[in-house]
Amino acid sequence: MAQPTEEQAAQLEQCLGCPCIYLPPQENTSSVMSAYLEAAARGRRESFTPILLVLNEQGNLVFEDLKAFQQEMAATPVGDGKALLRRFVEEDQKEMGEYFTPEQIMEKTAALLGDDTSGGKEITEFLSLTDYRGQVQPVVLAEIPVKEPWEVFSYLPFGGWNECPSPKEQRAAAKYWFEQYGAVPAVMTRSTLEYRLPAPVPWEQAMETALEQYFFCSDIVDQSFGMAGTLAGCLSRSTVWYFWWD
Repeated sequence: MAQPTEEQAAQLEQCLGCPCIYLPPQENTSSVMSAYLEAAARGRRESFTPILLVLNEQGNLVFEDLKAFQQEMAATPVGDGKALLRRFVEEDQKEMGEYFTPEQIMEKTAALLGDDTSGGKEITEFLSLTDYRGQVQPVVLAEIPVKEPWEVFSYLPFGGWNECPSPKEQRAAAKYWFEQYGAVPAVMTRSTLEYRLPAPVPWEQAMETALEQYFFCSDIVDQSFGMAGTLAGCLSRSTVWYFWWD
């Protein structure tokens, strides 16, 4: 398969209609992180939000009908993120109620929560910057022209496939998490999304947030952490959140 190139990055910049910097593969992620942090600081002064768009062997991220999408999102009020996450929980419980007894639901809930929050590794760097071989991937650092970080999802149509929340749902959740924890969307690939935070989630809120994230993106628990309690331990010591939809 063709490797991503600077020419492909230029095409992505033309599609997005905002300043972009192509960062070719490096030996490690330090230069990418430095470029991102510099852009984040500048973005607060110049009213844009930087996003690292990871390229891979399949080529560019595809953003079709971008102008129509942006117009639609601009005309749609931002939803209530907390209510959205609560609805995800209620819908899951309702679905479980159709197949399991109350006792079975309690057992499944206890298994999901787990009783150990001491696990969960600390995450302080973006995981999507490297591939499964540990090699740093080429990225485009895009200066998305939105002051509020949650409005990234009004500019880029991320989500809406399989069980990945739609762009409108992504935007609502992003606004809620920014207001709660200062979390900002920072990295996108075709199937992953990462947030950066100024500080980890306070310990007393970590389990509640872990459950919110589970019902927002169950794969991070079902196919990674195993239990929400382990995810809570991770959130209580991490400044990066990682979401992945299969």
